[in-house]
Amino acid sequence: MKVLPLASVRALQEAARAFSRFPASLACAAAFTFVTMARIYLDWPREQSYQFLFSCLHWALGFGAVFSLAAVTFVQNRRQGNGLLAANLSGLAATAFAFAALYLWGDSTATIAQGSLKELSDVAAARMGAATAVSLLIFVIVAAAPKEGSDIARSLFMVHKGLVIAILYGLVLAAGLAGVAGAIQALLYQEMSYKVYSYIAAGAAFLAYAVFLGFFPDFGTSEEGERRKVAEQQPRFIEILFGRIMVPVMLALTIVLLAWTGRIALQGNWPSFERLAGIAASYTLVGVWLHLMVTYQQTGAAVLYRRIYPFAALFILVFEAWALYVRLERFGLKTTEYCFVLTWLFGVFAAILLVRGGKAEHLKLAAAACFLLIFSVLPLAGYHSLPVKAQTARLQKILAAEKILVNGSLQPAGGELSLQSREDITDAVAFLSYERGAELPAWFDKGLVNGEIFQKRLGFAQVWPKDADAYAPGRVYLGTHLYLSSEPLKITGYDWMLKPQRFKAEGEIWGDIAGSRGIYRLRWLQPGPEGVPAVEVSLDGRLVLEKNLKDYIEGLKSSYPPATEKTRHVSPSVMSLTLAAPEIELLLLFEEIHVNLDNRDGKEVYTVVPAGVYLREK
Repeated sequence: MKVLPLASVRALQEAARAFSRFPASLACAAAFTFVTMARIYLDWPREQSYQFLFSCLHWALGFGAVFSLAAVTFVQNRRQGNGLLAANLSGLAATAFAFAALYLWGDSTATIAQGSLKELSDVAAARMGAATAVSLLIFVIVAAAPKEGSDIARSLFMVHKGLVIAILYGLVLAAGLAGVAGAIQALLYQEMSYKVYSYIAAGAAFLAYAVFLGFFPDFGTSEEGERRKVAEQQPRFIEILFGRIMVPVMLALTIVLLAWTGRIALQGNWPSFERLAGIAASYTLVGVWLHLMVTYQQTGAAVLYRRIYPFAALFILVFEAWALYVRLERFGLKTTEYCFVLTWLFGVFAAILLVRGGKAEHLKLAAAACFLLIFSVLPLAGYHSLPVKAQTARLQKILAAEKILVNGSLQPAGGELSLQSREDITDAVAFLSYERGAELPAWFDKGLVNGEIFQKRLGFAQVWPKDADAYAPGRVYLGTHLYLSSEPLKITGYDWMLKPQRFKAEGEIWGDIAGSRGIYRLRWLQPGPEGVPAVEVSLDGRLVLEKNLKDYIEGLKSSYPPATEKTRHVSPSVMSLTLAAPEIELLLLFEEIHVNLDNRDGKEVYTVVPAGVYLREK
C-alpha cells in the first residue's frame, strides 16, 4: 500500500527537479499556461481582438518548450555541462524567433461583421506544428545516444511512458481540484465563475508537463544509468498489452487486408480512394509504431509480426500505388493525394528498413520522418502550394483547349463541351476556390464556385464527376453561420415582446397577443429543411401579415458568403428584421441563422432560431 504514495511523492520531486534541468522548456510551458489563462479570462468576444497575438504566442511557446527539451538533452548526452546555459538560451532564442516570424509573416485576414480581423494562417500553423514534431523526434534521437544498450525503439517507448504517467497525474490533479471547486461553488459561493474550472485544467496541464520532464533521467550523468534502464524498460503489463493483444490483432488485420487486397485485384471493384488511402496510411503508421514497440520482445507472436509486417506493408502499398496512379490520372494532384504520397513514401522506406533491421535503420527511419515533415510545409513544394499549382495547370490546360481562357481572361464556351471537360473544370474550380491563402492566377475568380456565376462566366452548368468520392474536395459543404453577439440593441416603440421557443415543426404557433383590435396569433412557417422560413400573423383568424425570409437571407449570404465556413458573431442590427403591415409592425430578432449549401447538388438547408419578436399596433 505504500508503493503508490511513494511513487507519487517521487514523481513530484522529480517534477520539481526538472525546473533546474530544463528551465527554458518549463519557462515556455509556464508562459503558454499564462496565455491560455488570459484567453480564458477575456473570453469571447473580447478575446477575438487578440486572437492573432495569442495564437502566435501559443505556437511559438509550444515549439520553444519542445525545442529546449531537445537542445538540453543533446548537450547532456555529449556531457558538456558548460553547454547547458547555451542550450537553454538557444531554446528561448528559438521561441523569440518563431514568435517574430509568426507575428510578422504568419497572418491572414478574416472577414467579420465589424470589418476584417487578423488571424494566424493555416500554413503558418502547419509549419509550427511540423517544427514542433521534428523537435520531438530529434529529442527521441538524441535521447537514444550515445548510451550503451539504448536505441530509438527504447527511447521512443521512454517518451510514451513518461507521457502516459504525466497525463495520469494531470488528470488526477485536475479532477481533485475540480471536485474541491465544485464543493465550494455548491456550499459556499454559488456565484463562482465557470472559468475557475478552466484555470484548474490549465494549471494541471502545466504540472503534468513538469512531471513529464522530471520523468527523464539526467542524460549527462553516468550514475543515472540504472534509472535510465528503468525508464526504458517495458513493464510486464505493457509486454502483455503489446505482445499478446495488439500484435495478434495486427496479425489478424494483416491477413484481412491481404485478402481484401486480393479480392479487389481479382474483381476490380475498387472502393473510394479516400477509403483506400485512409486504410493504407493507418496500417502503415500504426504498423511501424508497433514494430518499434515490440523490437525486443521475444514472444512467438512478436517475432512473427516483426518478420511478416514489412513484407505485408510493401505488398499493400504497391497495390495502393496503382490506385494512386489512377486517381492522379483522373483528378490530378490534390491535398489528399499529396498527403498520401508522403505517407506512401514513408511506408515503403520504413518497410525496407525494417526488413534489414538494426539500430542504424531505426535512426534512418526517424530521419526520414523528420525530412518528410519539413518537406510537407516548404514553400513551392508543400501541401499548400504544390497541389494548387498542379490543379491550376490542369484547369488552365483544359480551359485553353476549350477556348474558354483566351489571352488571360475567361469567356463563355462557344459550343457544347464534352462531359469529361465539364466535370474536370467543375472539379478543379471547386478545389481551387476553397484553398485558403493559395496563390491563384489573376484570371481565376473564387466566385466561380457559385453555380450561377460559374454558368454565367463559363457558359455551362456545373457537372460533378460521378466517380468522385462522396466527400472528395469537389464536394464541399458550405455554410453561412451567424450568431447574435452580446452588443446592446435599443428597442423603443413596441407594445409587446414574445420569446418564441425553438420551432420543431412547420406551422408551429409562437404565441397569442391580446391587442386593442383583438387576438394576434403569430405562427412560424418552415416548409421542410430546404424551404425558406416565413412568419404569419393573423388577427382574430384573419391573415394580416405573411412574409418569408428569402430576401433577408439572400442579403445575409451576400454579406457573409457561404464560401467561407467560419462562424461569426454579428451585431443585433444584422440579426434583426422589421416587417410591416397596415395593422401592425413586427421586429424579429434572431439568435442563430444557418444556411448550409451542398455545392454538389445546389441544395440549401435553412436553420433560423428566433431570439425575440416585438409587435407594435399602428
